[in-house]
Amino acid sequence: MTGHLGIRRLLHYDRRDLRGDLVGGVTVTAYLIPQVMAYSTIAGLPPQAGLVVIAVTLVIYALIGSSRLLSVGPESTTALMTAAALAPIALGDPTRYAALAALLALIVAVYAFLAGALRLGFIGDLLSKPVLVGYMAGVAVIMIGSQLGKVTGVDTAGDTFLATVSSFATNVVREGLSIPTVVLGVSVAALLLVLSPRFPRLPMPLFVMLLAAGVTWAFGLSAYGIHTVGDVSFAGVHVGLPSMDPGDLKLLALPAVGIFVVGYTDNLLTARAFASRRGDRVHNNLEFVALGGANAGAALVGGFPVSSSASRTVIAEGSGARSQLYSIVASGLTIASVLLLAPVISAFPTAALGGLVIYAAVRLIDIAEFRRLWRFRHREFLIAASATAGVLLFDILYGVLVAVAISVVVLLTRVARPHAAVLAQPPNVAGWHDVDDYPGARQVPGLVVFRYDSPLFFANADDFVGKCLAAVDAAQPPARWFLLNMEGNTEVDITGADAVEEVRRLCDARGVVLALVRVKSEVLELLRAEGVGERIGADRIFPTLPVAVDAFEDWDRGR
Repeated sequence: MTGHLGIRRLLHYDRRDLRGDLVGGVTVTAYLIPQVMAYSTIAGLPPQAGLVVIAVTLVIYALIGSSRLLSVGPESTTALMTAAALAPIALGDPTRYAALAALLALIVAVYAFLAGALRLGFIGDLLSKPVLVGYMAGVAVIMIGSQLGKVTGVDTAGDTFLATVSSFATNVVREGLSIPTVVLGVSVAALLLVLSPRFPRLPMPLFVMLLAAGVTWAFGLSAYGIHTVGDVSFAGVHVGLPSMDPGDLKLLALPAVGIFVVGYTDNLLTARAFASRRGDRVHNNLEFVALGGANAGAALVGGFPVSSSASRTVIAEGSGARSQLYSIVASGLTIASVLLLAPVISAFPTAALGGLVIYAAVRLIDIAEFRRLWRFRHREFLIAASATAGVLLFDILYGVLVAVAISVVVLLTRVARPHAAVLAQPPNVAGWHDVDDYPGARQVPGLVVFRYDSPLFFANADDFVGKCLAAVDAAQPPARWFLLNMEGNTEVDITGADAVEEVRRLCDARGVVLALVRVKSEVLELLRAEGVGERIGADRIFPTLPVAVDAFEDWDRGR
C-alpha cells in the first residue's frame, strides 16, 4: 500500500506533466472559490470557512491519497449532513455550532482511521447503484429546499426538509418575495445551467459570481435587501483540536457514522471512475486513511466534514491535470486569493451563492439514470425511488441508514432466494446447462444433476433444502442419485452445512444416493469437519461432472 502514497508519486514526479498540472490548478481554483463558499453556507458556517478547509484538505489528500486526480474538500452532501446534524444541537449559537462542526469532522476522521486499520474497504460497496441514484436525488431536493430563503428573501426555519418547506410556505404568504433577490438567485442558477455545459473548460461559476457582484454594486442592490458575503479573511481561523465534551461526543457519534459512510463511498466511487480511464488503481483501505487525514485537517482549522467533488475532478482532468500537484497549486492559489483579492470575494451576493447551490443540486438529479433503471428492471427503479423518499421523509442522516438498509435487504433477498437449476446436456452444445433454458436437453435417467447458485448460509438454508427435495420428487423416471453440483456454493456456514446434511438424510429416506461434484476445497474442508463429508462418503464426492456421471452409470449397471 505504501508504494502508492501520494507523496511517493510527487517525489518521482514526471516534469512533462507540469504544464497540465499548473493549468489544472489555476482552473480548479477559479471554480472552487465560489463553490466551497456556497457549500460552507449549506453546512451552516461562514463562507470563508470553506476556503480555509479546502486549502488544507487539498494538500493532505495530495500527500496521502491513492487517486491521481480526486479533489477532496468541502462537498454538498457532507455539508448538508453537517447542517442536519448540528442545527438541532447548536440551537442558534454560532460559536457552539462552529465548535461542533470541527468536532464532527474529527469524529469522522477517527472512524476513517479505524476502518483503515481494520481493513474495512468493503464499506464502499454497501450502497448499490439504484440506492446511490435515489439517495443523491433526495439530497439534491433537500439542497434546493435549504436555499429557498437565500434566493427569495423569505425567512425559513426547520431542521428537516418538510419543516423547511412548511416554514417557507407559511412565511412567503406573510412576508412576500424579495423580487431583486429572486431575480438574482434564479438568474445565477439559470446562467450556470445554460452556460456550463456549453463551456465545460471555463470556470463559469466564478464568471457568473463576478457578474452578480458587479450587478449588485452597479445598481446598488444592497439597498433592496441583497446581502453580500462580507469578511473572508483568515483572521478568525481557529487552529487546534476542537473541545471534546463527552456529551457532545455522544450526540455526534451516530451522525458521524452516516457522514463517514457517505463520504467514503463518494470518495471511492469518484476515484474509481477516474482511475479506470487511466488504468490506475484506487486502494480501498488507503482511501480510509486519506479521508481520515483530510477530515482531521479540516477539524484542526475549525472546519467541517469533507469528502470529494466529482465536478472539481472533472474540471481538473479536462484542464490537463495529470497528478495531485494540481491540488497543491490550487491550495496555494486559494490562500493567495483570500490574502490579495478579499474585497472582490467579499462582494459576492449570498443570493448568487444560493443560485450556485441550486445549480449544483439540479445536476445531482440524474433523470436519465432513473429512466435507465426503469427500463432495466422496475424493481431497480423502485429501490431508487425508495431511497429518495427515505431521505426526504426521514431527513438526510436517517436517510443514509434507510439507503444502506435497502441495499442490505436487496442483497439478502437475492442470496436468500437465488436461482437454482436442474442440469442436462443440450444437443450440439458443450457442457451441462439449465433445462429451463434448453427444454430439449438430455437427462440421464435416474440421475438428477442440481445446481444452487449461491453461498450456503443461514438466510437460504431452508430454501436450499426445499428446492433440492422438489427437484428429487419431480424427477421422471424417479431419481436414484441426486448429484449436487456445488460450483456456485463458494461459501458455507454451520447452518448451510446442516442443510447439506438434511438433504442427505431426506434423500436417504427416499432411497436416493446423494453425491457431490465440483466442491470448493474450503467448502469441502468445512463439510468434512462437521462430519457431513464422511457421511456422504469420499467415493461420492467427484471433481468433475463427467467423472460423476460415469460413476453413476457404473453403479446403476452393477445394481
